[in-house]
Amino acid sequence: MKISPAATLLFLTVCDAYAPSRVSLERGSALKSSATYLDQLSPIKDPEITEEEAVVSPVEPAELETFEKFEKFVPEGFVDEEALFAASDFPMKPQDLMARAVEVLSPSISLGTKDDGECLAEDFEFCAAVVGPIGKEEYLGALGSFKIEDGFDQDTNFYGMSVDPMQTNRVWMFNRVRAIHTGTFMGAEASGKEIEYPPQVFHLDFNADGKIKEVGFYTADRRQGNTGGLGGAFGYMYAVGKPLPIPECQPFKRSKRFRALSLVGKISKKLNNFFNKN
Repeated sequence: MKISPAATLLFLTVCDAYAPSRVSLERGSALKSSATYLDQLSPIKDPEITEEEAVVSPVEPAELETFEKFEKFVPEGFVDEEALFAASDFPMKPQDLMARAVEVLSPSISLGTKDDGECLAEDFEFCAAVVGPIGKEEYLGALGSFKIEDGFDQDTNFYGMSVDPMQTNRVWMFNRVRAIHTGTFMGAEASGKEIEYPPQVFHLDFNADGKIKEVGFYTADRRQGNTGGLGGAFGYMYAVGKPLPIPECQPFKRSKRFRALSLVGKISKKLNNFFNKN
């Protein structure tokens, strides 16, 4: 039985996609790298074809076309990201945009708070789940007044960065803040408390000059962490026992109307079940 070069290439591509990455090794994982894994695979022995013939055999045009179609396969309900990026007129390519996002998130810039707002566009806006939209000056003033760095030893823990193929000037990412209360914050003395935020979804919008047009974030799973499901500065306030006396600074609680509607729904369901049985 002869194995076509196209089939071999497809097999190796799939193996490589599911094999452990070099990053896993660097983090001390016991898993082996994809190259080591593939090296250990026993080659398929076929007396009718030599290794040299397998290497030099040309790929038939029909086989190559089939493989290219597999590579470009877009599942139903998904967008064709490659096509959308190719059609975009935004001058910064996705990799360059993500590199810029990493730069403005660095401690030396910190989204405008360490470079006097130099990285922010003149029409910049901050807009989160509760606060905003607010402009450049108000944003810088608000962050400066909180002095979060004085009160906490924090790790921002960003990950999962990508560029939005349907809005190609936007970078998305997640983060899971971990912090220790090491200094006075909002009148609360250092307690050493370990603070764990819920996962948050961040976005950064850039203009063609690489300056930030918009920053925003939202809590992705309010049931995780110990900040009452709150993100941003509100999470720190709640964690140290100094939340602002407004509903937006408290853990989510269903309104009385919502609870009343839920109760009506439960009663209605029980009555339906009762009458259907009788």
